[in-house]
Amino acid sequence: MSDPPIKLPSGQVLTTRFPPIGERQPTPEALDPTTWRLEVRGEVEAPRTWSWEEFMARPQREREVDIHCVTGWSRLGTVFTGVPLAELLEASRPTADARFVRFEAYSARRHDTSLPLKVALEDTWLVHGVDGQPLGVKHGGPLRTLTPSRWFYKSLKWVHRIELLRDDQLGFWERESGYHNNADPWAEQEERYVHGDLSVPMLERFKQARRLDKYRGRVILHVDLRGWSPLDRDLRDLQLKNCDLRGADLSQVDLRGANLTRCDLRRADLRRADLRHADLEGANLAGADLRGADLSGALVTATRFFAALDGGTAQEPAQVEGLRWEGLDGLLEDAEVFLGANA
Repeated sequence: MSDPPIKLPSGQVLTTRFPPIGERQPTPEALDPTTWRLEVRGEVEAPRTWSWEEFMARPQREREVDIHCVTGWSRLGTVFTGVPLAELLEASRPTADARFVRFEAYSARRHDTSLPLKVALEDTWLVHGVDGQPLGVKHGGPLRTLTPSRWFYKSLKWVHRIELLRDDQLGFWERESGYHNNADPWAEQEERYVHGDLSVPMLERFKQARRLDKYRGRVILHVDLRGWSPLDRDLRDLQLKNCDLRGADLSQVDLRGANLTRCDLRRADLRRADLRHADLEGANLAGADLRGADLSGALVTATRFFAALDGGTAQEPAQVEGLRWEGLDGLLEDAEVFLGANA
């Protein structure tokens, strides 16, 4: 009998790699065992601060889970080592008013995320090892949270503070980038992002703008830009997340540092576009024209350069002749093979 098909959340790509996502470096205190601390605060009867030695003295266990990242990749059967959050919180005794838990990182931007306390007690672990090895810094070591029932952005790198709350507080990605606060990969209605944030008149003004400078500081989410040919060809640092850009004319456009996470760019014209250090994580470039474009240093975790593989042959492949792709960050297996053979 053949193995049953692998079940993944809709829109996910399977990988055996463990791509780093988000920030890559914590503040220095996180990496020094003598200064590292884990604080438990908020709606608890007994606030507590754990040293690294005290935390590691607790019984450690292994847990095998599947990881699902909102950018579009899934890694199955990953074995983490650590401690269930519920066991750690027993020492601090949450009050009856505690309904949510907020995690804050050793991070220059004080990166944080939150969960309903019920979810966290059932599912969240504090982990320091992966697949038999210490958790690397770029993956959240020395200690991160792990909540596999939610998109991976709900699992916080470099955890420093655990705060129990009466009322929820949106985390960094939810506040700044419109990520969905519930973040269930298996939800019937997709819970990656909130809905579009431009009204129809605002969207039309954006599409017809001769200069786009005033839009560079905001995140534009989930809007319909099919067939768009921007009058201003300087799109540097624009954040167009989860947008529909099918068939857009972006030839020779300056997209350096732009964020096009999860954008649908199928059949877009990107000839000689400058995409250096752009964020294309989870973007769909099947059938796009990338001839002569420059993707050097771009983030491309779960980026799709073709629709599917049929007998080893890429269907609806992007045109990549003359594409520059030095130093791509996060390239998955099939995409690497495709670019190596065609670019």
